[in-house]
Amino acid sequence: MTANHGKQLNCFGLLSRKNEFIFKTTTKNINTDFVIEFLEQVSFSITKPTVIILDNSRIHTAHKIKERIKFWQKRGLYIFYLPPYSPHLNIIERLWKELKARWIKPEDYLSADDLFYAVSSCLNQVGDKIKINFK
Repeated sequence: MTANHGKQLNCFGLLSRKNEFIFKTTTKNINTDFVIEFLEQVSFSITKPTVIILDNSRIHTAHKIKERIKFWQKRGLYIFYLPPYSPHLNIIERLWKELKARWIKPEDYLSADDLFYAVSSCLNQVGDKIKINFK
């Protein structure tokens, strides 16, 4: 998402059908190294076997990611991929759509600070005050 004055905010997150949600925002581009760092943090914080399903974006299927999978599996983190060309199966796309279409107001885009605050405020409420119905 880009604020009026050109400052961009990128979000990366993981969402379960139970509305369990973890995310990270950044003003930098989200690349393979960003995803690896995020998944490393997740792999050290989980307390039970956990499955993460990613789409087939290049940053998710890069060789560097595939090299880490065996290490994450030892920690109980299992990575699987959606079939190619199936964004309708990617549940987090629903959250991003709702965020942009309903939760962020046009005036939130007037400044980078307003946009960053609005996005963080909304995303921090996912699973608590904000729930996505997947039925």
